[in-house]
Amino acid sequence: MRLKIHKRNALALLLVTFLALYLVFTIPRSSQSSPDSGADVHSNDAGVGKFQYDTIFNMKKSVYEGNYRQLVQNADRFPGDPRLVVVVQVHNRPAYLQMLLDSLQKASDINDVLLIFSHDFFSEEIASLIQRITFCRVLQIYFPYSVQLYPFEFPGQDPRDCPRDISKDSAVKINCNNAEYPDSYGHYREASFTQAKHHWWWKLHFVWERVRALQGYSGYILLIEEDNYLLPDFVRFFEGMTELKKHECPDCDVLLLGNHNRAVDFQKMSNKLETSGWLSTKHNIGIGMSKELYYKLMGCNTEFCTYDDYNWDWTLQNLSGTCLSKPLKVLAAKASRVLHTGDCGLHQKDSCRPELALQKAQEIQESAKNSLFPSSLLITNKESVEHKAHVKNGGWGDIRDHTLCKSYAKVL
Repeated sequence: MRLKIHKRNALALLLVTFLALYLVFTIPRSSQSSPDSGADVHSNDAGVGKFQYDTIFNMKKSVYEGNYRQLVQNADRFPGDPRLVVVVQVHNRPAYLQMLLDSLQKASDINDVLLIFSHDFFSEEIASLIQRITFCRVLQIYFPYSVQLYPFEFPGQDPRDCPRDISKDSAVKINCNNAEYPDSYGHYREASFTQAKHHWWWKLHFVWERVRALQGYSGYILLIEEDNYLLPDFVRFFEGMTELKKHECPDCDVLLLGNHNRAVDFQKMSNKLETSGWLSTKHNIGIGMSKELYYKLMGCNTEFCTYDDYNWDWTLQNLSGTCLSKPLKVLAAKASRVLHTGDCGLHQKDSCRPELALQKAQEIQESAKNSLFPSSLLITNKESVEHKAHVKNGGWGDIRDHTLCKSYAKVL
């Protein structure tokens, strides 16, 4: 079994090496010499750099070329270093992505933001939405191990993989690919569920280690998702949080711009923050991460990649109380500047009502508009910082997922 895994990894590495060499010798020197050009990666009439959707091979080539070239859209319009870097994890919900873009366009100080979109699904519809952005600098990066790129082999769903609910004894008898590696509950992997955790971890590596536009950047990155909606003062509020942290909470690890409490009295809570330990269900939206925290998490690369939970946020909670030297301490806004619009997603795909989600977000923004841009921020609640154990969700028992996840720190 292990020999089969190693052979497949070797083939995957060979393909990556071939594509890398292809790009080195085929991309014109002019494009290599100006990686931050404002040119649009989709608008080259000669075809160089144009994302190709016609075949899986061409999509893979486009993904590697895009990650190599790293063309920054609108760089000529907005020169200088960014005040804040916002990283959006994007899958395939264009209606929700459009809502996010509308909210960003209306945000104050958005011209000073570098907006990075990290994709694990590739479509002309999504690309078109992002091409139309004119209000800030934009960089697109592409998760190279997307299920879309590997529909019939790992990390996608290989037809020779074990069915989710088959017993291990039966799996061994039929000799399916991953028979020896069910999860903690006896289930076998489902590619559609493992992708988000893979993407989240790869994205951290790539943004902090490989994005050339961030060389020398010492600020925070704000991690959001395509089904988020940001309030107009989010940039200034986040900057206020970073200043408050320096003086009032120097040991805080995470700055939390969002929460899931829609019933908050915004007028009373607009300038108030709280500190506590990391809790997955509460602290997985609008995460402000410093490079210092990134390095701490990378020290737990093996632990993150082998913990049997397909959710990145629950995995992070486990690290907080096990691998890290002390539990993660969070400084969080009580009145969320990041609203969650996603009424459907990984587990629920048939009841998407983006128009209703937009209406709710706009209602919250309207009710909060007179309380935005507070002149000062205040920590009003300090909870004890302790690890809260949880029952892991499984779905991450396959050694192939562990191996691929750990490889992001070495090969990008």
